[in-house]
Amino acid sequence: MRTFVAVADAGQFQEAAAELGITQQAVSKRVAALERTLGVRLFTRTPRGSGLSIDGQAFLPHARELLRVAERAATSVRAGRRPLRVDVIASRGAATGLMRAFHRAHPEIDLDVVMLLDIETAVAAVRSGTIDASFRAVAAPGRPLPEDIAAVRVLDEPLQLLTGPGHALASARSVTMDGLAGHRIWMPGIVPGSEWGAYYDDLVAAFGLTIEATGPNFGSDALLDTIADTPALATFMGGRTRLVWPAGHGLRLIPVTDPTPVYPHALLWHRDNPNPALATLRAHLTAATAGQDTAGTWTPDWVIPR
Repeated sequence: MRTFVAVADAGQFQEAAAELGITQQAVSKRVAALERTLGVRLFTRTPRGSGLSIDGQAFLPHARELLRVAERAATSVRAGRRPLRVDVIASRGAATGLMRAFHRAHPEIDLDVVMLLDIETAVAAVRSGTIDASFRAVAAPGRPLPEDIAAVRVLDEPLQLLTGPGHALASARSVTMDGLAGHRIWMPGIVPGSEWGAYYDDLVAAFGLTIEATGPNFGSDALLDTIADTPALATFMGGRTRLVWPAGHGLRLIPVTDPTPVYPHALLWHRDNPNPALATLRAHLTAATAGQDTAGTWTPDWVIPR
């Protein structure tokens, strides 16, 4: 197709061959092969060179469009020219907030934000180059990262207790981890085998909590409705999670202390990823999350250190 367009533009097979860096014989063979495929003659030979036949004139604009589409397709996946693709766990979570801040700071960088369910899928996508980076809590027990995947802990997000107005702790200004013993904490979004599932398993084991993951996960709006209407239930919510609820719900967000459990968000990327925007993202996150104080906080033992 490219050879056909070159001949059409040059008007001579020899000039097209020079432009393409191939022999005139190769140009002739390529054009002949295309003509056999289409079943028509694309050029007529003249004393001055080669002119387009009627079929060639009809085919030329489509050939140009095919080449433009091919170039756009290659550009969409070419490192340094395609958008930076980053995986986050949830649309309202802390990682999404970090990416929104990055986009405001660097509007010149094209950005695609995707949401993959589990860490295995995310790591496979990072390794294949489908995405450039992923926010995860790593590394869960028994699942070390592959050697070609790098990770750095970028944000410790404190957990808060979310209750309805009728809950026994609704009027508390803060609550200790020991003070949560005996209270039902409902978290239907926990997926068994996920890294956040491993995190909450360790939290339960460390402090003797009661976390229930029963029932279908209908999303955050349904969760807020249930918590507001059920005095016996509370839930954990990340301190950087963006929530909006009706004024009549009367929900309470209560800080958790002694210690404060924090969810460790880490950025994963392939060590050989050439996308220059990835380096910009890493530098932005380093500056944006510097100086976090880990005193008085809790994370599982398997979390990568800061």
